[in-house]
Amino acid sequence: RDAGRTAATAGPGADRPATAAVPPAGTPAAVNGRLKVCGTKLCNRYGKPVQLRGMSTHGTQWYGRCVTPGSLDALAGDWRADVLRVSTYVQEGGYETDPRKYTDLVHSLVEQATARGMYVIVDWHMLHPGDPYHNLDRAKTFFTEIAQRHRARTNLLYEIANEPNGVTWSRVRSYAEELIPVIRAQDPHSPVLVGTRAWSSLGVSEGADESEVVADPVRAANIMYTFHFYAYSHRDAYLAVLSRAADRLPVFVTEFGTQNYAGEGGDDFAMAQRYLDLMAAKKISWVNWNFSDDHRTGAVFKTGTCAAGGPWTGTAPLKPAGVWVRDRIRTPDDFPTS
Repeated sequence: RDAGRTAATAGPGADRPATAAVPPAGTPAAVNGRLKVCGTKLCNRYGKPVQLRGMSTHGTQWYGRCVTPGSLDALAGDWRADVLRVSTYVQEGGYETDPRKYTDLVHSLVEQATARGMYVIVDWHMLHPGDPYHNLDRAKTFFTEIAQRHRARTNLLYEIANEPNGVTWSRVRSYAEELIPVIRAQDPHSPVLVGTRAWSSLGVSEGADESEVVADPVRAANIMYTFHFYAYSHRDAYLAVLSRAADRLPVFVTEFGTQNYAGEGGDDFAMAQRYLDLMAAKKISWVNWNFSDDHRTGAVFKTGTCAAGGPWTGTAPLKPAGVWVRDRIRTPDDFPTS
């Protein structure tokens, strides 16, 4: 069953009431409940810091066939992932071409991930153009409906701007301060993830660093700032920025790869492990890019896996990066409950 086709015909969408689905007992979303930012950490319903680990879809306009009931069963069961990031590209043949189709697809994937006990990051994947204001009206429409429909759920996070680039931090902050109240009007409780400038590098890819965010934070509660890295390209300077930032700001790594910044080329597992060790020590949640069979080395499945409908479990269908990240997601979680 193609998730994209199924969801695209699901309509009518906008007029459906808010839905509440309880994640299955014992799953990450059931154990931890609704998450909340506490200080610089992401905390569970017991007020204890937690680290989520999981996968991001590729653009659903291209790789909807990779996000199926079978592949999501594998992600939750075989991989033991805590979180699925649903990447809705705004441009590049995505949301702007058919808002109803892509909004309904998000609804469907939120429901499917919830049924498997995973958290869901609803990713507004703006990239080109890099100014998030270009899509502000679209974002308000999209997040109003998503938040209204799913506000009763306890397993959502809203990522409001994937990778702002070519704009100042003050402009990104201003965008966030316009959009967050729109989400909060529908869902007052779920964390909001704010992209940082220079492709969510906390500014470092354009010659800045975390100090601009520390000095001028978004004026909103229960938010985190995103950081993206690709281990082959982003070396010690980036690692140092992440380490410093996590001591001052709540940070969520919503995208990373073991390859170069394009998700291509060789894997630098040693550098990537340095990042993972830091994120484990500081309880920084992370999501790997990406859960598809794209030809690039950063896509976890071998090319052709999705078109064939699997197999999804085990290491046989995986590229080397997929084997590596699956192994690290599968290590036991530390979810304190008392």
